[in-house]
Amino acid sequence: MTDLIFREDAYLRETEATVTGITPEGGVILDRTVFYPTGGGQPGDNGMLSWSNGALTIATTIKGENDGVILVPAEASALPAVGTKVTQTLDWERRYRHMRIHTALHLLSVVIPLPVTGGSISAEKGRLDFDMPEAPEDKDALIETLNTLIERDLPVNDAWITDEELAANPGLVKTMSVTPPIGSGRVRLVRIGEGAQQIDLQPCGGTHVARTSEIGRVRIGKIEKKGRQNRRVNLFLDD
Repeated sequence: MTDLIFREDAYLRETEATVTGITPEGGVILDRTVFYPTGGGQPGDNGMLSWSNGALTIATTIKGENDGVILVPAEASALPAVGTKVTQTLDWERRYRHMRIHTALHLLSVVIPLPVTGGSISAEKGRLDFDMPEAPEDKDALIETLNTLIERDLPVNDAWITDEELAANPGLVKTMSVTPPIGSGRVRLVRIGEGAQQIDLQPCGGTHVARTSEIGRVRIGKIEKKGRQNRRVNLFLDD
């Protein structure tokens, strides 16, 4: 099991860890990590792993068995032995864009309050697919509403509920295609806004900015038809 430091501090860019395993494919498993593994539409992090007599470029990060996280090297290279103390360093610019886009997509699901049938995130853009038979009539109004929410500088934080509490509140789940991770006894929720100012609360395991203003202005690109009932809404950061 890997301690998921990014859950506690999504802004930590570098930290030390100990190698606890090497996979047959050459992946590196650490006892604790700031690297987010691919999941929920968010790509795995990349960056560097270094130790006293070596270094390794990490191309991506994936989930392993028994709640482990595997750092995947960009190319075959000498690997640190089990027990080695290493320093892990994120490609922070890429990760931070993922965080900004991910939070923006949560806000998009507020502006378009329809069931979500799919989604993905990259450093360049994000998208959500909605159960939406007809495209929105006024895309410009959607963009303005979305940017107004961003400019409110709402806090973004998380909370935890039990599997049973989630089962008793199915309305928390907006995604039709992705089931929230259950089975461990508790589920992480991401909240945007607090108290009377709360505008969104939904299960999510990804990384987010601390306040909506960090997203910056966004724009909505092409709204594509993806089947009889589905529309794909593409979202871009302005910088």
